[in-house]
Amino acid sequence: MSLLHIVVLALVQGITEFLPISSSAHLILVPTLTGWTDQGAVLDIAVHVGTLGAVLIYFHRDVGAMLRGCGRLVRGRRDGDARLALNVAVATVPVLAAGLILVKLDLYPLLRSPEVIAWATLGFGLLLYAADRLAGTARRLEQFGLASAAVVGLMQALALIPGTSRAGITITAARLLGTNRSDAARFSMLLSIPAILAAGGYGGYELLAAGELTLGRDAALAAVLSFAAALLAIWGLMRWVRRSSYTPFVVYRVLLAGVLFWWIYAG
Repeated sequence: MSLLHIVVLALVQGITEFLPISSSAHLILVPTLTGWTDQGAVLDIAVHVGTLGAVLIYFHRDVGAMLRGCGRLVRGRRDGDARLALNVAVATVPVLAAGLILVKLDLYPLLRSPEVIAWATLGFGLLLYAADRLAGTARRLEQFGLASAAVVGLMQALALIPGTSRAGITITAARLLGTNRSDAARFSMLLSIPAILAAGGYGGYELLAAGELTLGRDAALAAVLSFAAALLAIWGLMRWVRRSSYTPFVVYRVLLAGVLFWWIYAG
């Protein structure tokens, strides 16, 4: 791989993983639109490791609190930290189950077409706009119960459709429940931790079993660049939603969908 290819891949993954604009769609579109060869599973894992490191560092207080809460859950105690850990676990189950089904039935390749990405980018972008504009903003993440977590989790399973955006659909679900914009983004970020761990762990296991897991300089560079880009993207998103809406991301999705529609149907 060329240096330019590695840099573009890492920056695209790092910037789009936590913004509500679909990282999987962008990663599929980069080789499609540039003519570059697919980056391969090793590089995919490397950039996901980088983004995982970024979210763990930015939300280290929440991560530490959830780990302590898990310990208290084991001892039969349930406080705010334990409830947050339990909510993240409950909201993660649906996407893991749906992902397993797609893998076992080999259905995921059917979802990678530019047409699917374009329609998902537009449709779920407009849904985010409606949720952000019409829902209330008084609810805090601390008020989430297991039912609310399950709703967000069920909608997160839709993120397996490229173009949906895992961040976008979980933020949409949280906003539909009346959660304020900042806490909706925060819960979405925390949900990314087990999702990235599961996807990266599964991919790593398959490569290790095949004897193909070799992490060279390209992978290391990709991980570092995606880490830096993701950390900046998380910081920017959290800063933005404390004072404004998700509308700019919706506008970007609509424009991207328009370009894709032109390319697919008129190009």
